[in-house]
Amino acid sequence: QLQLVESGGGLVQPGGSLRLSCTASGDTFNYVAIGWFRQAPGKEREGVSCISNSGALTNYADAVKGRFTISRDKAKNTVYLQMNSLKPEDTAVYYCAAGLSCTVQIMNDAARYRYWGQGTQVTVSS
Repeated sequence: QLQLVESGGGLVQPGGSLRLSCTASGDTFNYVAIGWFRQAPGKEREGVSCISNSGALTNYADAVKGRFTISRDKAKNTVYLQMNSLKPEDTAVYYCAAGLSCTVQIMNDAARYRYWGQGTQVTVSS
């Protein structure tokens, strides 16, 4: 089984940066795509970004394009989400999830992801 754990969340001022980590245990991590989702209180869960198993393919939601960067370090079994120029509307619980591929459609469809982490809180406020 694949288990995912998010970390790196916290409180940051608008314009600041955070780097989220998604660390996996299990022998299939390097063969799955990883997506980042976020969910604010009272709102639907939305796709943020995804990265293919090789790391060669990435996708970003329009709301974060140009500000967030996804990457993976296979030696560390970790996928990162570097978040720059953070805005208050970025405030949410951020989840990483494992799926079969990284496409725009899959990135936006949480139901297509098989394994999920517990989430890490990101709060952007002055």
